[in-house]
Amino acid sequence: MSGKHRVYLVPGFFGFINLGELIYFGHALDYLKAELARRQVESEVIIVLSHPTASIRTRTADLLRAVQETAAGDDGPIHLIGHSTGGLDARLFVSPGAQVAEGLDLEPFARRVRSVTSVSTPHAGTPLATFFMGLFGQRILKLLSLFTVYVLRFGRLPLRVVFRFGHLLARADAQLGWKPTLLDQLYDQLLGDFSSERRDAVSKFLSDVGNDTSLIPQLTPEGIDLFNASTLDRPGVRYGSVVTQARPPSLRTRMAAGLDPYAQLTHTIYALTYGQTQRMPLTALPLHTPAQTAALVQAYGAMPGPTACDGIVPTRSQVHGRVLAAVRADHLDAIGHFDQPAHQPPHVDWLISGSGFRRPQFESTWKAIIDFMLEDERPGLRLGQ
Repeated sequence: MSGKHRVYLVPGFFGFINLGELIYFGHALDYLKAELARRQVESEVIIVLSHPTASIRTRTADLLRAVQETAAGDDGPIHLIGHSTGGLDARLFVSPGAQVAEGLDLEPFARRVRSVTSVSTPHAGTPLATFFMGLFGQRILKLLSLFTVYVLRFGRLPLRVVFRFGHLLARADAQLGWKPTLLDQLYDQLLGDFSSERRDAVSKFLSDVGNDTSLIPQLTPEGIDLFNASTLDRPGVRYGSVVTQARPPSLRTRMAAGLDPYAQLTHTIYALTYGQTQRMPLTALPLHTPAQTAALVQAYGAMPGPTACDGIVPTRSQVHGRVLAAVRADHLDAIGHFDQPAHQPPHVDWLISGSGFRRPQFESTWKAIIDFMLEDERPGLRLGQ
């Protein structure tokens, strides 16, 4: 197949590419464009605008619209790279016979897809989704979504929010004691620091998060079991995965975060989500092929245990197809949201896990993705898994 390569970056849960200069895949986009140009590959890299927490079918329809708008009129190869839930959107997009909405035909574009790469994707689900299904969990999710946007815009949270939210998180075991009115107040305080135009954009985005959360039950281990039963791999498409495993929160990781109140707050958030993600039922853990197992053992020194995770998704849930890279990283590290402010543009870490993931690991991971994506363009390399 000849023609321009089109690479689609599919965001995960509450992906926020529609907030002006706040780009979910900013660092990945820059690296892909520069590396593909260096390799003299004619290409276009497109970030997909997805409904943040809508169903996988709705998000896959969003992906189709992005492809229709940018890839119609030629027969060039298509590559899909999905982070977190975006990896599931990509799998459904290429699944033979998939139907996402009346009047939308996936097939003309799905048959052009050459590779699907998933990064930190819950292919077997995540128990954290079960926590977010409750009313309390949904309110926390909306606030954490705003935290993410705020930190990427300003670098960190204001101290008044750090201390008040930290007090709430300290009472995580007594969930009924969390006062919705206080959460609303924190929400309003964060929005108050944005410009009027930015407040409107963020409010709309967070309204979408609150109004349609049909994605959440689909990400439970039980929901994904049904997804996997009905979503088949397409023959001729190469499937690869980037797997992430972060350090368990401990006194050592908390001390390593330092005395900065913001660092302590975000580490507390990480400890909360990590604890929920550890609760993966043993029966939900997928079986791996010998090649997948060998790749994990080589990367981590041993097979990740059943409670290993990146703070959001169990590590063993992330394997699908060939393991392209298995790294020590939290859920956001692999797409560029880690602590390296000296780099230009700076990397900003809003979830301080103590993973130690930095720019060299980031570049190595994305180089592996590009090598896999272009594998059929290089003589002597095999196609398939």
